[in-house]
Amino acid sequence: MPAGQDRTSKPRPAPGPPRRRVLRTGAGAVAGAAALPLLDACASTTSDGIGADGRVNIEMWHGQSETGAKAIESLAADFNRSQSRIRVNANGGGVVADAMLQKVTASLAAGAYPDIAYIFGSDLASVARSPKVVDLTSALRGDPARWNDFWPSVREAVTLHGKVRAAPSLLDSLAVACNTDLFRRAGIPLPRAGWTWDEFVVTAKKLTDAGHGIFGTAWPGAGDEDTTWRLWPMIWDLGGDVIDPGGKGIGFVDSGRRALETVARLAADKSVYIDPKPGSEQMYQVFLSGRMGMVITGPWKLADLVDAKLPYQVVPMPTYSGRPLTISGPDTWTVFDNGKARARAAVEFVRWLITPAQDVRWDMKGGSLPLSRASEHQADWQRYSAETVGLPVFTKALETARVRPIHPAYPQISQATGEAVVSVLLGRASPAKAVRRCADKADAALLIPR
Repeated sequence: MPAGQDRTSKPRPAPGPPRRRVLRTGAGAVAGAAALPLLDACASTTSDGIGADGRVNIEMWHGQSETGAKAIESLAADFNRSQSRIRVNANGGGVVADAMLQKVTASLAAGAYPDIAYIFGSDLASVARSPKVVDLTSALRGDPARWNDFWPSVREAVTLHGKVRAAPSLLDSLAVACNTDLFRRAGIPLPRAGWTWDEFVVTAKKLTDAGHGIFGTAWPGAGDEDTTWRLWPMIWDLGGDVIDPGGKGIGFVDSGRRALETVARLAADKSVYIDPKPGSEQMYQVFLSGRMGMVITGPWKLADLVDAKLPYQVVPMPTYSGRPLTISGPDTWTVFDNGKARARAAVEFVRWLITPAQDVRWDMKGGSLPLSRASEHQADWQRYSAETVGLPVFTKALETARVRPIHPAYPQISQATGEAVVSVLLGRASPAKAVRRCADKADAALLIPR
């Protein structure tokens, strides 16, 4: 949609699952999860998963809430009605998606795990170390045309050491939502594709009005993954990478410093609202209340913008190089081996779930973007996208989106990077010093044998 076009979306995008960006790791978190009640994936079935009605019964832990839960449970019910061989029990797993890593880790240790679980992409490397995770390489790559139709970021996000370790589930990207009223009042034209980070900083300063409590933009300041992942597109655009080619250290010593210099300028201008709490809800409340000009966000926030009746437009991420680039955060349906019959049934269901017709139903209800070009071209998605302000910008961004590395050390790298960002936002360290500290911690994590 052309920049500058300001209208209110008629249909309301359904609120998606909470976009958790806090990686919860460590023995303490897992030990706490062990106290959670485990659901017996084999209840009312024989040991091979065959129920009294002759169907193979499989357990799915989706971790969704409200609209997302209704959407995935409706899809599972339709699948059950469509054939008589498999019955999918789609339940939340007793936890929200944010706590699924701990729940699955504990269930694997206890030997009572589901057949399918919703696993965040950033957690896949940790989960895939279990021999109980089913290799989906032949199931998904066996049809090259279908596999290659997925966005590159989707394929990369589920591939580890050359093998497909999960099926893609929910997909997003980052762009910039702008309050068009504040832009108009400040006499500033809306940004267009190809704008620069220098322009972003200048625009944020012009939008800021301390006397009226208006901020130019915001950045999560809890030091979690929400803090970190907004920095990766900047680092990639500057030629850096999360991990260096040799795998022994971070790949963003120079590019990270330069990216943090941009963050430092925002802080020095006092144009950035720093949200100290995990989840970033405070900064979004400031934006939704009309007291912030721009916020870097994803498609999951569109429903709230519509609900707030906020006049808004979405523009692509700024750039240093002039090339479009963003980050995508695909999540997954990870399949676990509970015997051959159940594993085959679980694979059949997830393959059905990610076909374009089903994918689009989930996307529109679950707050996701289409997993493939075929999904994007579905008539239902085309109508939905045309009627939803900003959604085409997020989808277009998938053409050049990158993903975080699927690496067991990523949680430690993310934590060290988040701490670096916060230290710069709060003026406690220079960009160069913050990156040096980050490198010391992250490089040590990368040296641990895995």
